[in-house]
Amino acid sequence: MTLRDRILAATAEAPGLTDRELADRLLGPSSAPQGVNQAARALAAGGALSRFPRADGKIGNFLPGVQPQARSSASGTTGAARSSSGMSEDEVKRAVADWLEAAGWSVVVRWGRERGIDIEARRGGERWVIEAKGCGSLGAMRVNYFLSMLGETLQRMDDPGAHHSIALPDMPQFRGLWSRLPQLAKTRTGISAIFVGEGGAVVHLD
Repeated sequence: MTLRDRILAATAEAPGLTDRELADRLLGPSSAPQGVNQAARALAAGGALSRFPRADGKIGNFLPGVQPQARSSASGTTGAARSSSGMSEDEVKRAVADWLEAAGWSVVVRWGRERGIDIEARRGGERWVIEAKGCGSLGAMRVNYFLSMLGETLQRMDDPGAHHSIALPDMPQFRGLWSRLPQLAKTRTGISAIFVGEGGAVVHLD
């Protein structure tokens, strides 16, 4: 069986396993999850697999048509529950953290209203500082989110060697706000944007 076949079989047996959990089950404990992550994303792109945030905020793998049950968050994550209008801030953080870890970054996340940098990642000598927000419920709220994130990111620019990004749900309004930010501002500040889709797909834009 190919790795993709094994992922589908394991997901049918135990719906909701994360890429890390699948790697432990299929390749052995402490194995690198990158291969599983790439295979799972390819299966999701082809419609053979669905990827959704679980109750604990981690991205789980499900067969099409199987949805995670709505439950309160696990004690390991203290973030707000998913709002009726879309992705919560902690779900954005979880998807970005999984994406970074799959690329070999060591990640520290501050959940919910915990003060400090939302996501701080390190890989070798590299450092990545990321501010995250959920979707919000109103258009005006999303504009305020976007502007406040830019301000918070600028205030954290005390390390000339660090990458700096804002992370948001992949929504037309947030995409529009990012596209309208002048390229000169993006270039001079070095701030990039990370957009998270409902299935946990991550897009990084400079």
